Amino acid sequence: MQVKEVMTADPACCAPDTPLPEVAKMMVDNDCGAIPVLENKIPIGVITDRDIVCRLVANNINPLASTAADCMSTPVVTVTPEISLEECSRIMEEKRIRRVPVVDENGACCGIVALADIALRTKSDAAGKIVKEVSESTGSASAAAG
Repeated sequence: MQVKEVMTADPACCAPDTPLPEVAKMMVDNDCGAIPVLENKIPIGVITDRDIVCRLVANNINPLASTAADCMSTPVVTVTPEISLEECSRIMEEKRIRRVPVVDENGACCGIVALADIALRTKSDAAGKIVKEVSESTGSASAAAG
């Protein structure tokens, strides 16, 4: 099975200068916890609900006066629609991420695949393995798509 069979196509995305209240509204409206940050359609980061809380709120930085660039995770890890779910799962496990933007042949964001997508659409134990690996404390902030 390939990533294109389980990814969410055309995900909600934002620009680096998008105000965080707008990013948070996108998360609510799209029932998601991660928004790819794009420049000229190319992912340069990912902002998660956890990024907002851990990088801003926990440090007494006002998220209402901040932008996506102020707390996005970088460097961004991406996959292509054609790679196998097994390879995607391996990358997610290795990078300790729960969501990964999907890019086309030009590097433009065309989708996003989440751990939940893998768990809901496959019969393997890949999702459980990734959750275990991602959830283990590393003592540092996770890579993009946290």
